[in-house]
Amino acid sequence: MSNKFQALVLEQEDRQTLAEVRELSSDDLPRQEVLVRVHYSTLNYKDALAITGKGRVIRKFPIVPGIDLAGEVVDPGGSAFKAGDLLISTGWGMGEEHWGGLGQYARLDPSWPLHVPEGLDLRKAMIMGTGGFTAALCVLALVNRGVKPEDGPVLVTGAGGGVGGVSVMLLAKLGYEVHAVSGREALNDYLLQIGATQILHRSDLAHESKPLEKATWTAAVDTVGGDTLATVIAQTRPEGIIAACGNAGGIKLNTTVLPFILRGVTLRGINSVTTPMDVRKQAWELIAGNIPEEFYDLLTDREIRLDEVKQTSEELLAGKIRGRVLVNLQA
Repeated sequence: MSNKFQALVLEQEDRQTLAEVRELSSDDLPRQEVLVRVHYSTLNYKDALAITGKGRVIRKFPIVPGIDLAGEVVDPGGSAFKAGDLLISTGWGMGEEHWGGLGQYARLDPSWPLHVPEGLDLRKAMIMGTGGFTAALCVLALVNRGVKPEDGPVLVTGAGGGVGGVSVMLLAKLGYEVHAVSGREALNDYLLQIGATQILHRSDLAHESKPLEKATWTAAVDTVGGDTLATVIAQTRPEGIIAACGNAGGIKLNTTVLPFILRGVTLRGINSVTTPMDVRKQAWELIAGNIPEEFYDLLTDREIRLDEVKQTSEELLAGKIRGRVLVNLQA
């Protein structure tokens, strides 16, 4: 590798987070075994919180943010990987306590990455990124619970975001009737295009609800949390399941035990950070086998350079992004 490369570096000064693109050298990288030339990363909600300092995400400064990456092995160290292998890495504290994907090179613990599955390339893998991976985990939770397309409608909240959009796509491809929730009417055509059969406004759900309401949904993927999740729980049918993976609507959950003990509703939390490798492979295979070719670009709001990440983070938190933001580290 060239000894010099570009990376976004976060530092903290007087409790303020400072984000700056800097030139680093290979000596600056952490002492992990696998050296990777990063081709793509993505900008996720958690990344935006970290970069803007609006969320307490970073555990150790200075740090290169970015909770995911896709790239090519330059030096495998003592690992089982080979030079030239194409890898995906998400989670495991990358971009939080370990240096992450928003740099042209990264060093990884060999237990973190997996090979890009057949049917994907580096670009497609990061159009999916952590958001797509989390969506696949949510869909797997529903499928593994035994939810079938003929059982009834499946709700997806936050459908205009990355996780929600991929959830809609995957569920529709698997034959489910998908009802999508969004607060932006401008996205209605997009949501119908990616597979939603009905669209609800988020105000229909983002309110204080009764412990039990009309049983409507066979299952749900909730990316929002807060009052929205509480309402979804109250409206889920007996023996239904909700896969919960987000908290943009708040971390407090105003519900009671009644949906769980009177209807047998299951609330299944989705942890995409320390997911075991066998489940990771299942999720990526689900993506590789079920996202139509034309949907990758449809899902991508924009492709940006490293020097555009800071401004785009503000736009993401302001709700101005539809779907996924791809970061091209070699542009």
